[in-house]
Amino acid sequence: MSRAFIGAVLVVALLVAGCAPSARPATSGSAPTPRKLNVVTTVAPLTSIVENIGGSRIALTGVTPEGTDSHTFEPAPSVARVMANADLIIMNGLSLEDPTLEMAKANQRADAVILLLGEGTITRGDWIFDFSFPESEGHPNPHLWINPMYALRYAELAETQLARMDPANADYYAANLSRFRDKTMQLDTGIRAVVQTVPRGQRKLLTYHDSWAYFAPRYGMTVIGAVQPSDFKEPSVREVAQLIDQIRRERVPAVFGSEVYPSKVLEQIAREGGATFVDKLRDDQLPGRPGDASHTYFGMMLENMRGMAPALGGNADALKGFDPSSVFDGPSGAVYSR
Repeated sequence: MSRAFIGAVLVVALLVAGCAPSARPATSGSAPTPRKLNVVTTVAPLTSIVENIGGSRIALTGVTPEGTDSHTFEPAPSVARVMANADLIIMNGLSLEDPTLEMAKANQRADAVILLLGEGTITRGDWIFDFSFPESEGHPNPHLWINPMYALRYAELAETQLARMDPANADYYAANLSRFRDKTMQLDTGIRAVVQTVPRGQRKLLTYHDSWAYFAPRYGMTVIGAVQPSDFKEPSVREVAQLIDQIRRERVPAVFGSEVYPSKVLEQIAREGGATFVDKLRDDQLPGRPGDASHTYFGMMLENMRGMAPALGGNADALKGFDPSSVFDGPSGAVYSR
């Protein structure tokens, strides 16, 4: 056998080995332990979706602290080291996390992959512009994951990329995706039933931050407005007066705030408009703490329906038996930034 042939075989072997995670050194008498893919995500709902697919087979870190405004979040310099060690960086995209995306691009390894879920889920023709995200500024509403069908698409994109980079665990990722799909369809059916309990004329959403643009059309609801302008500051006096008039005119039963966006102005708008003020809706903060059964994407949506439906005159009984826990078995070790 020629030396040239042997050399060619070695080159091919090295190239193939470079496509999958390397193995940890073996201890005496044991086989090498495969290194887990190092995966980095941003906002907590995305981290939860990816965690459900990767389970215990990936090392997962979310870098956007829960309870932080993801639109204005500026990652600390220490996050650059996290990005530099990542094999895969998964972000929402659609201009949600631009400073974090810039940091990722500046610090990623040559062989690392950046996956933008929003751009892989909808096309430009599906973009929604609204009060918080006006078309004149060119950035669409990025909160796709509030629509469970888009969250499912996020999971599918994550599963495809994980299987491509870690084929040894492809069956595991596929099985988790199947369970995630089943639970998402159960959630979707439950939400439809919950919304049907709300009187038709009261299926209206006025929120502080406009996160529900992709949710409302799927379930026969209407977003009539949002309080927070596109500069993410408080609304003007004129805008407040217009919203109060709109609430009175359309007889909106409730105005929804968020723990992430506390606003005295929103309370004033609800009070003067004769509506109930509910400040518990979530778009990127999961309930409970990491490790809790409810600290998941599913738990977030369940809590949202429990808060939304009664305030609008309905009930969330259709989701009473829904299990919000993750679909994989055992602990994952995912790190959620707090």
